Amino acid sequence: MTAPWGHYARYNRLANETLYEACAALSDEERRRDLGAFFRSVHGTLNHLLLGDRIWMTRFEGGQHPSTDLGAVLYDDFTELRAARVAMDARIERFVADLPRAFAAGTIRYLNNSGFTSEDPLDVLLPHFFNHQTHHRAQVHTLLSQLGRDPPVLDLHRVLRPNPA
Repeated sequence: MTAPWGHYARYNRLANETLYEACAALSDEERRRDLGAFFRSVHGTLNHLLLGDRIWMTRFEGGQHPSTDLGAVLYDDFTELRAARVAMDARIERFVADLPRAFAAGTIRYLNNSGFTSEDPLDVLLPHFFNHQTHHRAQVHTLLSQLGRDPPVLDLHRVLRPNPA
């Protein structure tokens, strides 16, 4: 596993498991309530996060992802969304487990969602990938507070502890 990517992939999975557990306690109406967030609701933000991960993983694996509305709802059903999240997190962990050290020294060329061709260094895109996940989990964390729920602890050092306290 190429450090630190393995730690970030593991944290991503564990943080998502924790966050989805908190979101599962919401009613469907609460998850879909427009709270004024960029992707409006908990459900919209979770869908965006999965979409972003699909786009970047496809690019990292050498493919091209079709341009799409970044607010697209991939899964209308929360149970299906959660299952897709679990599958994506497993895909991310497998990917970084086999990542050669030289990977981050390269670049990728891709068509962005605005239709422009970009080429960026992977030593910038890999941190962006994990930062994007954290950024949107933080939005869901805030939305849980707005819904009157206690959001879970998602600090990296606490989530990665063998016995979280």
